[in-house]
Amino acid sequence: MAHTPHELISDFPEHAEKIAALRQSDAHFARLADEYHNVNRDVHRAETDVEPTSDEHMSEMRRTRMRLKDELFAMLSA
Repeated sequence: MAHTPHELISDFPEHAEKIAALRQSDAHFARLADEYHNVNRDVHRAETDVEPTSDEHMSEMRRTRMRLKDELFAMLSA
């Protein structure tokens, strides 16, 4: 599959080292990052019609991705 947009390290390259460190040291951050990765992958697969979905489900997945990204960014910025 091609490059998946919105990966955490791609969107926050200035925090790449901190993302890696928090994945190792903070179980809550790691769980949220894994959940973000899974939702982001699902959104990408739906957007590229690999796994088409309804507009309602797509909106729900995008809201979930945004909520997770905001929470992860807050942890990275702390």
